[in-house]
Amino acid sequence: MGKYHVSKATNGQYFWNLRGDNGERILQSETYTTKGAAFGGISSCKENSPHDERYQRLTATNGQPFFTLRGRNHEVIGASETYSSTQAREGGIAACKHHGPISGTQDDTGER
Repeated sequence: MGKYHVSKATNGQYFWNLRGDNGERILQSETYTTKGAAFGGISSCKENSPHDERYQRLTATNGQPFFTLRGRNHEVIGASETYSSTQAREGGIAACKHHGPISGTQDDTGER
């Protein structure tokens, strides 16, 4: 089953990744100043990920497709990696829609 992984960046801020059954990253958040805010971002992802209209399908400067998930306020919740094709990007969105609302959370920060 997919899982949210909360981590601490080298700059001391926090972020999360939503990973699929195979451990591959589906979506990565922005950075947050507190771990609590990162957990709030996960809650927002759980709420918004089932809704197709919250996904923005984009193309990177190198021509590869990727997507972002946005909240009701249109703020970016997370961004995908780039994909080799638009079909692969759609698979990533489908995985996010499936795993986003139901995945558990793992704290990888090593903090209490």
